[in-house]
Amino acid sequence: MPFVTRDLTGAINGVLRDNPGGAEFLELDHPELRQFLAAIAPPHNEFDRLDADFVRVLEDVIETLMARNVIAITDLPENAQAKLFARKSFRERRHRHALNLFRESDFGDVI
Repeated sequence: MPFVTRDLTGAINGVLRDNPGGAEFLELDHPELRQFLAAIAPPHNEFDRLDADFVRVLEDVIETLMARNVIAITDLPENAQAKLFARKSFRERRHRHALNLFRESDFGDVI
């Protein structure tokens, strides 16, 4: 997978999972296939960014509810707990390795 069909000019006009016979196999990263797929289903970069931002908002809401003892982490399904812990751990590791261009003052604020 994927197999492609072509029109009379040789341009890709269809993508198939299986080869019904006469279809041509192309690697997923083939430039012609990538161009065809981008034309019929443009990337949703804006939706991806908005979804990622919204997920972060939901994490903050959950953390706020836990901090105010409205819910406990154990109220959530195990799968949800594992995902929250994994994301929090990833963010903490990423933050630790971030370049810090500011220094803290004696007053605790960043100057």
